[in-house]
Amino acid sequence: MRYVLAIDGGGIRGIIPALILKQLEQLSGQACCEMFDLMCGTSTGGMLSLGLSLNKPGEARPFTAAELVHIYQHRGKDIFPRSLLQGVASVGGLADEKYSSDGLESVLAEYFGNATMQTAVTDVMVTSYDIEAREPFFFKSWKTHSQDVLMRHAARATTAAPTYFEPARVCINNTHRALIDGGVFMNNPAVSAYVEAKKRFPNEAIKVLSLGTGELVRSIPYEEAKDWGKVGWALPAMSCMFDGVSDAADHQMQVLLGDNYLRLQTDLNDADDNMDNVTDDNIQALSTLAYNLVTENITALTTFMGIPACDMTVIAPLKSDTVTTCRKIVDEKVGNAFDDELDDELAVT
Repeated sequence: MRYVLAIDGGGIRGIIPALILKQLEQLSGQACCEMFDLMCGTSTGGMLSLGLSLNKPGEARPFTAAELVHIYQHRGKDIFPRSLLQGVASVGGLADEKYSSDGLESVLAEYFGNATMQTAVTDVMVTSYDIEAREPFFFKSWKTHSQDVLMRHAARATTAAPTYFEPARVCINNTHRALIDGGVFMNNPAVSAYVEAKKRFPNEAIKVLSLGTGELVRSIPYEEAKDWGKVGWALPAMSCMFDGVSDAADHQMQVLLGDNYLRLQTDLNDADDNMDNVTDDNIQALSTLAYNLVTENITALTTFMGIPACDMTVIAPLKSDTVTTCRKIVDEKVGNAFDDELDDELAVT
């Protein structure tokens, strides 16, 4: 059996899959690169996939999901800095990119250094779109065309969300490509991940774990939308596109794989769906959603991944709205999997 991980895009909402993977690593006692034969991601999911496939600089071990959670908790404000001047000059992202890429590139350089795609300790693939060639482009750690590309450049390309950051200029095989966020055509990379796995492991059974970054629930009222032009539709159209392709991919994977496919996704009723809301309150709300999602699906997740049950036979699906309830259930049933770091993660400073 081959295991494949697919992670959606979603900006700061990437803290949801990051926290899920943190708990999965704790439950299994393994790093993600040991559990998964192929990791694929779009945008923030691409950044996570790359990070989880990389040995930490100066150490002979991969980054843990917990270490990558730190990016969302403590570096979000560097990636999405609130600048009144930039906001006014860009007209909220309509006349120019909303954010300078300096903060994002600094964080990527700090974590990825000069590591290349070929240094990945497990197969990894991230999506992007070439706006000059007008075609999708996939960075694949095992492919010659990608192996010499710096991981931070691949991460910069897959996170170059239109209106938020300028396109990334990346040299690939002596050709400069202008790349943007792969979410414009594939925010949920599960289908492509499965197809790639079929090519990589043609004679083996495949399981795909798909992690979302939150289901959009904010309505777009007809009375408002009916009078919108290009400016009015700019950001709402992108959110519809990202959300729609993710839901379509989920349906397709259910049909293709049945029980060999598991998707963990949560509604964003209790958190802001904006991909750049890096306020402490929103990060805490997203973190709580992640913990509730893990708790409600812990039996399905461990069974799917083949992790020993840890006396979980009496656990029923939960509808917990409090961190206290999450802590109590997990402490009792899975050996304190949420541990003492829970307070630090939800009390962002």
